[in-house]
Amino acid sequence: MADNYRIAVLIGSLRKDSFNRKLAHALFKMAPAEFSFQECALGDIPLYNQDLDGNMPEPVKRLKGEISNAQGVLFVTPEYNRSVPGVLKNAIDSASRPYGQSAFAGKAAGVIGISVGALGTSMAQQHLRNTLAYLDMPTLGQPEAFVQAREGLFAPDGGIGIEDTKKFLQGWMKTYCDWVRKHAKQ
Repeated sequence: MADNYRIAVLIGSLRKDSFNRKLAHALFKMAPAEFSFQECALGDIPLYNQDLDGNMPEPVKRLKGEISNAQGVLFVTPEYNRSVPGVLKNAIDSASRPYGQSAFAGKAAGVIGISVGALGTSMAQQHLRNTLAYLDMPTLGQPEAFVQAREGLFAPDGGIGIEDTKKFLQGWMKTYCDWVRKHAKQ
């Protein structure tokens, strides 16, 4: 087993003050020391076009490299119109092509998200899980985490400020890290 685990993080929101970005950064603080996280830039990924499969644009090459060099991928997604945001789907489509050269195959996946709605990002996560199954990513099934953005959720230091939510997310992160250890390729 590797002593260090690199996790590529795909956040499905481009908004500067995104709840999902804040959640991702709070989760990073909960991980064991041997885990490092690289937030992958998605805003510069051009719309996927199969005509470019033979000569991928530089931002796509960068994204594929970041994913390929990681032992796991953490997807932190908002929910737009009961599904994943277009920027996240586009990044997935781009990094999984050309056919047979997916950067995602075999990478241990974690799926989580936050929304102001009571159901969190449950529908987006379900749609994302369908895609990840096709991409041959062993995806953590339980516990599911549909986080609702509420007053006081984020502490001033960027951590989680609601104790029961913090405890739940610490458990989720521990389970995800164990999942990565189990599936990491040597």
